[in-house]
Amino acid sequence: MTEKLRIAIAGASGYAGAELVRLAAAHPAYNITAVTSEKSAGQKVSAVFPSLAGLVPHTFEALAPEALAERADAIFLALPHTKSQNPVALCRKAGKLVVDLSADYRLKDVGAYEQWYQTPHTHPELLKDAVYGLPELHRDAIAKTQLVASPGCYPTAAILQLAPLFANGLVQPDTVVIDAKSGISGAGRSAALPYHFPEAHESLEPYKIGQHRHIPEIEQELFGVLSKRGGNTGAVTIAFTPHLVPMNRGILSTAYCKLNRPMPLPELRALYRDFYKGERFIRLHEDSVPNPRYIKGSNYCDVGIYADQRAGWIVTVAAVDNLVKGAAGQAIQAMNLMMGIAEETGLTAPGMYP
Repeated sequence: MTEKLRIAIAGASGYAGAELVRLAAAHPAYNITAVTSEKSAGQKVSAVFPSLAGLVPHTFEALAPEALAERADAIFLALPHTKSQNPVALCRKAGKLVVDLSADYRLKDVGAYEQWYQTPHTHPELLKDAVYGLPELHRDAIAKTQLVASPGCYPTAAILQLAPLFANGLVQPDTVVIDAKSGISGAGRSAALPYHFPEAHESLEPYKIGQHRHIPEIEQELFGVLSKRGGNTGAVTIAFTPHLVPMNRGILSTAYCKLNRPMPLPELRALYRDFYKGERFIRLHEDSVPNPRYIKGSNYCDVGIYADQRAGWIVTVAAVDNLVKGAAGQAIQAMNLMMGIAEETGLTAPGMYP
């Protein structure tokens, strides 16, 4: 393309929003025209995030969706859950491409959304237009839509580590147990007691056991993968326990399940290689185990599949950076598809190590 896409980023002072600004500032096809923050309005981006000094000359402004739409061709919204409903609707009314990083348009069942997020959905008519923004599963639909609901960080890892098994109808769908650990940035930038250094350091804490709001998102997408096989498919029910670990960023998700029939591990790994053949951001591990330290700052999802032969369980492990493949990077990957450019544009940097 000859002209850069004018983009605006709403909610740019949170961790995911700041990561969007960082990645978009270096994107060869993007021109950032506006960044918003209710808490930091009037402050320069470089004052709030000195790491972006000399790269992003903008000043944070208050969110006014209609005015924002006049200055941008595409809009990323990194607002808190339940706060994106109206801004998304206004930006879509203005005919803009929208990628929403909140959960407000991820669930197709409005009743499920209202149950899990404890708030009415004011624009359920847009749910049919929203495409779940996981390119590895919905690439063609993302390329054709104007509204993407970008996945949550935990679901990104969980869905990608289990999708090949569900796509081949191999899983007993009521045996899925997911044990996931996230760095503290996954809780957002707002101050809260559990995230203070003395509370989180040298600690490992499970939370929202069986109640986390990402559960219906994971179940929805795994059911969708399974149902594409046709035939009579029962509901997918998972047991999901997230944990907070004392690191800045990264997710390690370990999922356990039982198969409908025995299958040798080499065949399972061949199945994964076939399912993810050509996927730029999926890296399969066989001689090692995924670890968040190897994907920090990158848009990769590292996946491994293993067998506990004695107990009869299949174990999959996935690692993502919760702020990149789990948030900002994946949102940009989707926007690239919506623009019709190579989806890896601006996202090819490897992880930082050590």
